[in-house]
Amino acid sequence: MAQHNELGKKGEELAIDYLLNNGYSIVEKNYRFKKAEVDIIAKKGGVLIAVEVKTRSSIYYGNPQEFVNPKKIQLLVLAIDNYVNENDLDVEIRFDIIAVIKEQNSFKIEHIEDAFLYF
Repeated sequence: MAQHNELGKKGEELAIDYLLNNGYSIVEKNYRFKKAEVDIIAKKGGVLIAVEVKTRSSIYYGNPQEFVNPKKIQLLVLAIDNYVNENDLDVEIRFDIIAVIKEQNSFKIEHIEDAFLYF
């Protein structure tokens, strides 16, 4: 597996641990619909949260959350809309970003709640 793929997988694992330690339940991992993928679908307090995880080895080119562009947002909205419809859910939806940055031998995690609006 390529090094960047391993880093991304590690970032998703750390994000899941972070969410679980902060009272979230994990509903789905790597949910796919057409060309879209939601890294983590979590739930907390009756809210369904679509979580995009961005992991970087440094911030040289920018913060990880800056790489969630309008096209990615459109795909996330499409995927979570399909998830809600196929599971016949009536829930509030929130979109979060978890930015993971590798700092030497440790990782820094930043959780951005309500990272963007979707309408």
